[in-house]
Amino acid sequence: QVQLVESGGGLVLAGGSLRLSCAASGRTFGSYAMGWFRQAPGKEREFVAAISWGGGNTNYLDSVKGRFTISRDNAKNTVYLQMNSLKPEDTAAYYCAAGRSYHYRRVYEYDYWGQGTQVTVSS
Repeated sequence: QVQLVESGGGLVLAGGSLRLSCAASGRTFGSYAMGWFRQAPGKEREFVAAISWGGGNTNYLDSVKGRFTISRDNAKNTVYLQMNSLKPEDTAAYYCAAGRSYHYRRVYEYDYWGQGTQVTVSS
């Protein structure tokens, strides 16, 4: 069992940066791949980024490549999403999730979810 709590969301101007954090409880955190998803109002939840259990492999949505960076610190049971050059279309609730592979991009492939943190990018 893994419990996930996101933080770090907020309101930012276009071109700005935010760093999201996801704190996990449970001794098995290091055995899970971790992902970030987002959901805008009226839209389906979509994959943003994922990282392997050891942190050596990552996977990104094309539209965030070069702007977002996922990382993790297994000693702190935390995964991060550094978001730079933010755009209004990045506005969404952001969720972290734990799954079995960093290759996974579908919601149903992830086992545990946080409650989400809101990111709003104004122009």
